[in-house]
Amino acid sequence: MPLIPVVPENHSHVLAEFDCLDPLLSALRLDSGRLKCTCLAVSRKWLALGTSAGGLHLIQREGWKQRLILTHKEGSITQVACCPHDEDFVAVATSQGLVVVWELQLERRGRPERVSVSGEHRGQAITALCWDTSTLRVFVGDSGGKVSFLRAGSSKLGKGSGFVIFPVQTVTTVDSRVVQLGYQEGRLLVSSLSRCYLCDTEREKFWRVGNKERDGEYGACFFPQNRGLLVGQPPLLYCARPGSRIWEASFNGEVLSTHQFKQLLACPPLPLITYRNEPHYNPGQKSSQSIAFPKLLYLGDQNLLTWTDSAIYIFTPQSGHLLLWTEVKDLLDIAVYRSELFCLHGSGRLSHLSLLSAERCVERLLRRESWPLAAVVCCMFQQTITTSRARKSLPIDRLEHLRSQLSSSTHLELSGQLEEVISKLEPLDSASSSRRSSISSHESFNVLDCGIYRVISRRGSQSDEETSSLINQSTSEEERLKEFSFVQEDDQVDHDPQSSERVEAERSEQGLQFHLPLSFRPKPPRIALQAVKDSVSSFVKKTTEKINTLQMNTELWQRPEFREGGQADPTAPYSEEMDSEVYDEMPNSEVDMQELRSATERAISQIQDPLVLLDPVCLRETLLEWLPVLERILGPSEHGSTAASDSKEDGPGEERWERDCLSSCSEQQDESSCLSGELTESITEEEEEEEKEEQVSTGIPPEPVRVVSPKPVPSDILTNLTQLATLYTELSCFRNQEHEQALGCTTFLRRYFFLLDRERVRRMCLLCYQEQPEVQSSFTEAMLDLTQSSKVVEVIQRGDLLRSLRSLRELQPWSAPALLAHLHRLYERHGEAAVRSFSQFYPTITPADVMTMAKQSHFLAYLDNLVQSQTEEHRLSFLQSLLEPESLRQDWLELALTHDAPQRCDTLTADGQPRWHSHCFSWGYGRLLSLLIHLPADLSSKQKMAETCRTHGYWTGYLYLCCELQRRTEAFSTICQLDDISLLEEPEGVEPQTLDEWKLLIQLSQQSSSVGDSEQVTGVNGSSWSNGSDDCGGKISPESLTLMLARTAGPDRAMAVLEECGVQLVLSPHSKLVCELLRVTEIRQRAMIQTMLERCDRFLWSQHA
Repeated sequence: MPLIPVVPENHSHVLAEFDCLDPLLSALRLDSGRLKCTCLAVSRKWLALGTSAGGLHLIQREGWKQRLILTHKEGSITQVACCPHDEDFVAVATSQGLVVVWELQLERRGRPERVSVSGEHRGQAITALCWDTSTLRVFVGDSGGKVSFLRAGSSKLGKGSGFVIFPVQTVTTVDSRVVQLGYQEGRLLVSSLSRCYLCDTEREKFWRVGNKERDGEYGACFFPQNRGLLVGQPPLLYCARPGSRIWEASFNGEVLSTHQFKQLLACPPLPLITYRNEPHYNPGQKSSQSIAFPKLLYLGDQNLLTWTDSAIYIFTPQSGHLLLWTEVKDLLDIAVYRSELFCLHGSGRLSHLSLLSAERCVERLLRRESWPLAAVVCCMFQQTITTSRARKSLPIDRLEHLRSQLSSSTHLELSGQLEEVISKLEPLDSASSSRRSSISSHESFNVLDCGIYRVISRRGSQSDEETSSLINQSTSEEERLKEFSFVQEDDQVDHDPQSSERVEAERSEQGLQFHLPLSFRPKPPRIALQAVKDSVSSFVKKTTEKINTLQMNTELWQRPEFREGGQADPTAPYSEEMDSEVYDEMPNSEVDMQELRSATERAISQIQDPLVLLDPVCLRETLLEWLPVLERILGPSEHGSTAASDSKEDGPGEERWERDCLSSCSEQQDESSCLSGELTESITEEEEEEEKEEQVSTGIPPEPVRVVSPKPVPSDILTNLTQLATLYTELSCFRNQEHEQALGCTTFLRRYFFLLDRERVRRMCLLCYQEQPEVQSSFTEAMLDLTQSSKVVEVIQRGDLLRSLRSLRELQPWSAPALLAHLHRLYERHGEAAVRSFSQFYPTITPADVMTMAKQSHFLAYLDNLVQSQTEEHRLSFLQSLLEPESLRQDWLELALTHDAPQRCDTLTADGQPRWHSHCFSWGYGRLLSLLIHLPADLSSKQKMAETCRTHGYWTGYLYLCCELQRRTEAFSTICQLDDISLLEEPEGVEPQTLDEWKLLIQLSQQSSSVGDSEQVTGVNGSSWSNGSDDCGGKISPESLTLMLARTAGPDRAMAVLEECGVQLVLSPHSKLVCELLRVTEIRQRAMIQTMLERCDRFLWSQHA
């Protein structure tokens, strides 16, 4: 890793992205090409997102949970603004020029209402919205220069206020398009393409800000003065000018000064601190910039924000200082709240940025355990990090802890550079207070955000005796450390009182190290870990002794000779046997491993023969010769120690294990019943016999999964063992094992998972999931156990989906089995919301993986998001690549037709015919259905899909498939029953191509009995035409078909076809007029064509002559 360049000292702040909003957009389905986010606004409580479909999504910022969706039929949303003093109100502007004010009524838990609507700007593009800071009034500016306001009625004002209609008033009309609006203390600031205007809305007075005009999009905003001696002063005005200049004006519109930022911008951009890529700073990138600032916003604490489509600029105008500028691609709009920025990009993507100092950025990265990124920021901004004031947020011990978290193999140079930064750290300013200076002489500390000093005592300091007196009074800390001392307390129960007193004395002497919550301290964590290690080792020792005792008693109970000789000491012969086994274990382990090596090498040499490898019978015999050696050496203890005798007496290994498991289970049940004493009186002998029969019928509990080898396996044979074990698992999965000594696939997988190739086993599970689901469940259980120690598990258990996904992204490059286990945990905790975000892990995680863990409805949501994540021109080919095997097409089609779909009674009549206008119902997965139907397929697949679409009433797909199958008669019959003439028009419809088809269509329309308006169903199952049936086409009748034929073949030919069909039709006056116009048009076209042909003929003859 190259040396990280250092940022100059005058740059102390950064823009950082800590949260990813991609899963939020995916859950809202705003990441597709058809539906996008068009505008945004933010307040203390809400993040408001307007969409191209006319929907307004209100997301609660706490937890990023969606609360409301407000729909509009008046076009897409172009502007949105949240009321700053009452978050129950939000204003929306649509593409048709309509302004709507909504009252959310969340306090009374009522339904949102439109409390005010303005059509004053209808037909114009609304370019700016701005709320009054004290009353419920919204100012509106459009592309024509008109500025108006409308008042919002509210049910909070009383019962009668809901009936009052407040008129819309025009404030002024400026000379050009309105770029930005601002309101402060009774005055409205209007920035147009040429000037800035200041309006006193109470006195109806207007001023121009400055005398010079401009040409282009330049913003303006108010700048409150609410700090120090300026509290109570009227706000200032800042207006953008050409050439990277900004006017500073008084509250009366008088220009006070001009700020020139062109030279200040001749500095390299600061990197954006984000998890998406590693930050890079190029000190040599310097060039003066002449920029037009399209909008100005007040940000955070006395800062001014502006942006272009490729960068963000933040100034401190009071001091004439450039705080920072950062390159951000494809910027469209920005909404701010305090020091937080929400950016809308041209692709519809959202990003959440925070403006904060470099030391605060490092602190938050440490809190999120982003160690490499935190170290890079420390090295890059070391001029700020090393100052004494940064010690309040970043104590020295915390940075040392950061260095210890860096990997010595992958971050060696970064760790060395961070060590140099730590050596330059300045101590905390000793002049801040006398108490701080007295404490810092022997203690280190940091200052929390609330102002409390957290003291971190050093070992052997003078304050140890003082702080030890506080330990006895701290009961809450003792409760925190119960997890470290509960085992020691159990051990002390069996000792004498004097020993317990000694332990308590030792605990009180070491109390300072264990009772103070001193995080990020180098030595105390080691002591704490040593204490945990000692506690765990003692616990394991006691548990092992108890297990040995139980095993000893169990074997004594099973032997009749010990039962008969009950007066003798039963432990003596057993202890002698145990001692002999312990002494013989060490030499036997080397012999066993040598035997396993020779058996493995012999099996490997045999399967290298193609005749053995490609013959399943020979391959099985080879593996079965190798299996008993593996069972005896690396198998479970109850199998390995008595493998030979068990194979002769008790049969196969599985039966032996089942017998032992059943006996152990019955013993555990006897012990639990004896301990509880509650069920012994109620259970009779008959009930016990029934329980035994149920245990036999339902089977035994599964064998525990072993993810760690019971013995150390040399690396030279581990690869061969993995190859043979994986080969045996695959062979036993896809072929029925008829040999009595063969282990089943599930049993072998659970017993020898530590030897298997996890990626091959994962692919095997996907192929046999339908026939053997227990294999997949065993594999999932094993991977969950294997990945339990990962740090990502802790993040997932906290319940934050966005943070969990970010932690998974940081694990790249991914291992598919491990990632699958983490995603399984996410799905169990978050359900469908988690599944929708799994598309970002493709192709590591495939749809087949998700299908094995998720419900069918949740899998559909994942598949839809995955396909829509591709560009529109690549979706069809991408979906084709996912269909392996081809039978998945029919399965996915039936899934999409049965979930989030209209009811069959709404699309089909009682006799199975199409219901009137039922093709207008919306299908939740209509985009996926359309892609599945348009995929290339053979004849039988298309026939099966057509029958499936007809059975479920998906008439759009059925008509397309009828055309593909050349079943045009069925298509025309269905269209006549649906009674929508737009289905006969290209490009989506089925247009008649010959006169015979026109005749057939006219006859079918005459035979079909139109149900009429009585069968029109409105508002059933969310139909797309229930909100307005005008969207559907006109009715099909002989007259409408005659007019269509007249437009295609001429009115005379159409009337002749009508007579041939034997239809007696009296045309309406409108139809007669259309036919006459068509005749006139046809005559003129013929005359024009004849004239053009004659002219061409004369021209050609003249050229020939």
